[in-house]
Amino acid sequence: MGDRINPWSSEESPDLARLFSEFGIEPIESVVNDIPNVPYFIRRGIVVGHRDYGLIADAMRTGRPFHVLTGFMPSGHPHLGHLMVMKEVVWHVQQGGSGYVVVADREAHGVREIPWGACAAFGEEYLRCLYALGFVGETYYQSRNAKLAALAFEAGTKVNFSELQAIYGFGAETALSHAVSTITQVADILYPQVDAGPAPTIVPVGIDQDPHIRLTRGIAHKLRMFTVEDRGTHISVRSKEAPVAAMGEVHQAFPGSAKYEGHVDVSGGRCTEVATVVREIERRHGGYGFFTPSSTYHRFIPGLTGGKMSSSVPESTIGLFEPADVVLKKLMAAFTGGRATSAEQRALGGEPDSCPIFFLNLFHMVEDDAVLGEIRRRCLAGEILCGQCKKETVSLVLAFLERFREKMDETAHLLSGRE
Repeated sequence: MGDRINPWSSEESPDLARLFSEFGIEPIESVVNDIPNVPYFIRRGIVVGHRDYGLIADAMRTGRPFHVLTGFMPSGHPHLGHLMVMKEVVWHVQQGGSGYVVVADREAHGVREIPWGACAAFGEEYLRCLYALGFVGETYYQSRNAKLAALAFEAGTKVNFSELQAIYGFGAETALSHAVSTITQVADILYPQVDAGPAPTIVPVGIDQDPHIRLTRGIAHKLRMFTVEDRGTHISVRSKEAPVAAMGEVHQAFPGSAKYEGHVDVSGGRCTEVATVVREIERRHGGYGFFTPSSTYHRFIPGLTGGKMSSSVPESTIGLFEPADVVLKKLMAAFTGGRATSAEQRALGGEPDSCPIFFLNLFHMVEDDAVLGEIRRRCLAGEILCGQCKKETVSLVLAFLERFREKMDETAHLLSGRE
């Protein structure tokens, strides 16, 4: 794919190390020590990278406001491959974030040509799963949100088709609705700051969604009236075509500051405090005052047939609404990290790090790290063969799905209560 990532591909995620280097994503280890109550999906290396997560970690530590947003394209039934990002959103809400989840029905209709009725039905299934996990916050469909449409139109003034072509590979054959759905996703990411006020915003995504994050971060910057930079000896507040009155108010807000054409230099004070005041001034003069959104990136859970778990390959997935007999059949037929013969596996051990069955336990089925470690040890030592491991995992998966569906029934009133 060269220097592009395709957010609409069903193929396995590209090489992470190359992408981190090429696109400036930082390893999650760089902020782990700053995160209170490190969750299992970070501890186990499921979440592997971030952009500006320090802002979120700081907000969690200090109790300051922050938002968490993600979206789901309703092009099919939800499956275990979708569950991780749902858990990430719910965890961030539990840490104090205001939660937002979007059903990306414009994207599903414009990119995958899913009928509107099917978009609505699939969307309800995703929301049922979210509520069952304990999500508390705002949810909406792209096609039903007038405020979002206005924000998307404004965001569209800051990007041209050449930029979309460079990021996504759009060409002459690209449908206009596809481009519109892309700018709508930019608006989705910025929407919490319009709906509830500017605050750091975390967007948990798979690595394939990074093009949307990069585009949005650039547009958020372009929609600001000011930039605030720490120059060491002073803090420079620079105008980006801000109203003259707004520039004057910045100067007045900091006694002793020096006003020049296009910027105000502030001596003393902290950059974060100056930025807060400038953001408030910008808002009073009709600006957005956006924080540049942050993101985390998680690995994909491997599909049962190898590769990425994808709705386009039904045998690779475990659907969250599938009957138990179908789930059993899929799991027992799944690819594993076993050796060619049972004798060879007893002698050499299995390969859990390439086994979709082990990753089911790592991602979702086994909460206790010690229990997961023992499963891995038994496999590596050749103490357990793949057939037995599958049977044990089947029991865990079926019990999980039964409990999950009970939770969906218990929280069904939350779905019916939506506007």
